Amino acid sequence: MNSLAQLHWQCSPFAELSNTQLHAIYAARCAVFVVEQHCPYQDIDGLDPACRHLIAWTADNQVAAYLRIVPPGLTFAEPALGRVLSTADWRGSGVGKQLIANGIDALRHIYPEAAIRIGAQAYLEKFYGGFGFRTVSEVYLEDDIPHVEMLLAADAGAN
Repeated sequence: MNSLAQLHWQCSPFAELSNTQLHAIYAARCAVFVVEQHCPYQDIDGLDPACRHLIAWTADNQVAAYLRIVPPGLTFAEPALGRVLSTADWRGSGVGKQLIANGIDALRHIYPEAAIRIGAQAYLEKFYGGFGFRTVSEVYLEDDIPHVEMLLAADAGAN
């Protein structure tokens, strides 16, 4: 099994990502969201340049886990965590929990007084609930995948 200790974490604005890093991020997002989930959709949606990107890199510069921190007003009134993924080789290692905890911490640093909203795949509702997110919508379909909106109160932190 992969060790979390071997990962290098980076949280950067889009403009500070190298071409090679951006290519690795887009490849990981395509592998998970388009290929694995059998969901053809426009992943490159124009929001990335306004976001910060949190990446767990392996020793050989592959993406183990990723999310983007979306500023308030782009997808929701609140800042959001989006495009959350762990790559196939890293699932079950705990990297997903570390990713969300680090994402909440990073977002709290950037937007210290803000609640955090996510559009979560419905099957992950319990997972996000473990970080204090609460469901605030009915189930809806996004790209034919059941989702719910979840909110983490401004005064709640990562576990």
